[in-house]
Amino acid sequence: MLSKEKLLRINQLAKKAKEQGLTQKEAKEQTSLRSEYLKTFRSSMRNTIENVRVFDVTGEDVTPDKVKEIQARKKLH
Repeated sequence: MLSKEKLLRINQLAKKAKEQGLTQKEAKEQTSLRSEYLKTFRSSMRNTIENVRVFDVTGEDVTPDKVKEIQARKKLH
């Protein structure tokens, strides 16, 4: 997860970009922070999806086969 300071800075730069525009240095910083945020978000989402199990209303495991395969591979490592 990104630090609160970095998230705050992302929001500050977005607000400034809308109101008055960014300098080149700020634009590069914004791009870098957004990239880091997306990388962290995707990693977290992938981890969540790969560790989920899905059950129907009768209690039967209906987790997609692709997810089961990933979970099985993780158990081997």
